[in-house]
Amino acid sequence: MKRFERLLVECPKCARRSGLSTPSILVQGRVVQGPDPKPCTAAAHPNLIFAAQRLERAWRLALSNWRARKPRMTEALTIGASAGQTKTVQPPPRAALTHIPGDEGWPLVGHTLSILADPKGFVERRVERYGPVYRTRVFGETNVTLLGPDANELILLDPQKNFSSTFGWAIVLDRLFPRGLMLRDFDEHRLHRRALSVAFKAGPMKSYLEELNAGIVARIAKWPRGREMQFYPAIKQLTLDLAATSFLGGQIGPEMQAVNRAFIDMIAATVAPIRTPLPGTKMRRGVNGRAFMVDYFTRRVPLARAQGGDDLFSQLCRASYEDGSLLSVPDVVDHMSFLMMAAHDTLTSSITSLVYQLAVHPEWQERLRDEVGKLGLPPDEPLDFEKLDGLPLTEMAFKEAMRITPPVPSIPRRALRDFEFNGFRIPAGTGVNINPLFTHHMPDLWPEPARFDPMRFTDEATRKRHRFAFIPFSGGAHMCIGLNFAYMQAKCFARHFLGKVAVSIVADVADPQTARRTEGNAGGDQRPDPALIAPPYDHPRNTSA
Repeated sequence: MKRFERLLVECPKCARRSGLSTPSILVQGRVVQGPDPKPCTAAAHPNLIFAAQRLERAWRLALSNWRARKPRMTEALTIGASAGQTKTVQPPPRAALTHIPGDEGWPLVGHTLSILADPKGFVERRVERYGPVYRTRVFGETNVTLLGPDANELILLDPQKNFSSTFGWAIVLDRLFPRGLMLRDFDEHRLHRRALSVAFKAGPMKSYLEELNAGIVARIAKWPRGREMQFYPAIKQLTLDLAATSFLGGQIGPEMQAVNRAFIDMIAATVAPIRTPLPGTKMRRGVNGRAFMVDYFTRRVPLARAQGGDDLFSQLCRASYEDGSLLSVPDVVDHMSFLMMAAHDTLTSSITSLVYQLAVHPEWQERLRDEVGKLGLPPDEPLDFEKLDGLPLTEMAFKEAMRITPPVPSIPRRALRDFEFNGFRIPAGTGVNINPLFTHHMPDLWPEPARFDPMRFTDEATRKRHRFAFIPFSGGAHMCIGLNFAYMQAKCFARHFLGKVAVSIVADVADPQTARRTEGNAGGDQRPDPALIAPPYDHPRNTSA
């Protein structure tokens, strides 16, 4: 197949002679256009010509069927069915978006695979070709991307309530995490956010920090010594462990493994290209995982309400609306599932990014280690809630890691009314995306955007920037409710990790996910053990599920 792909690039004359008449030829998911890149030197390629003919016939048949479809309104998008509450919005016909520069890619899949394979490079190539407002097709639907801090402010601040988060995220999350806080809009969102906010006040946060301290110390102590270690799987397991303690009280019991497996399957299914839960697909496993978690949490709600507790789940079970009534059991289940997903997914990728940047920049690793040392805490001593503010450089480094590699590269919404941006009129019903990953790398906002520089986040530097130039946790009414929890966990991890480990990049291992830790220092020396890790985003298994 490699040779066939190479032939299509280097010998398009042969490819066309075999019946590939289109001037645009698909090569590994990309389209090669224009004149022959190289003159043809091969005499004949019978087997490849036959394969090319079969490919061309299949392509023409798919294209013919696609074009034969009569213009019609896209089917209405319905969400919330799994929660027994349905809402519907009508996307516009494709013809209503043809004035937006862009294209829809290949039939059926559109640009879905290209975006999943290279989210940053795909957007940069589109901007170079079409500008900061462009049309594309992902997960079976045509949508519009708006780029830059002004677009972020328009979509996220949204004082006129023009953009729905519910219908924006539905295509990705509705089968798996329906009715979570992010999938609610406007007054309903405000009502639920206020009810959930009790779980993120100072009292509960102190309780969570106690569990985070104990869990991080215990897991780091189990990390192997004297051999290479894969960091991303290790931190992924750590965040699962922390979810079991600070979120569920640590008393999951014999169902622990099943809970973790169901949760992982749900997260993996969120970006599965096949969105229908067909047998054997990621989506089917995710839907099955969702059913398991619903049953598990539903059985635990009455017990948590009767026994109480300081963990997040117990806090949600006691949360109430403004009229004093408790959250319904389905609401508790949906919020708990979503908050676990958001915390686990965000922190797994973000802490991996932070550790990678510290490995690449040892001078910053030492600065943060010195900052941790100035807290005056003995080894394994818990980090007190009152001392979190004593780690400002750690917080700045964490922010810079999320700027370079934001945990959520794209944020979707759906327009509920017609609106205009950059001279383009976009009709109601259109799926609209903004892109933190692109914004975080705009040179006019972030000089030398690829350079790791936590000093970008001093108070003075922050005041000079557009307030929507940095949006790793979204913004506006939908600013992440667990924002302070994320910073707290990152600081807690840095306090214990940097006190024990000196980290650097693997230079001699092919797999860019591999990390290595050497034997501990002799004589009870408290110096950190060296470890080696690799980039978080250069390998598909290193990205968030």
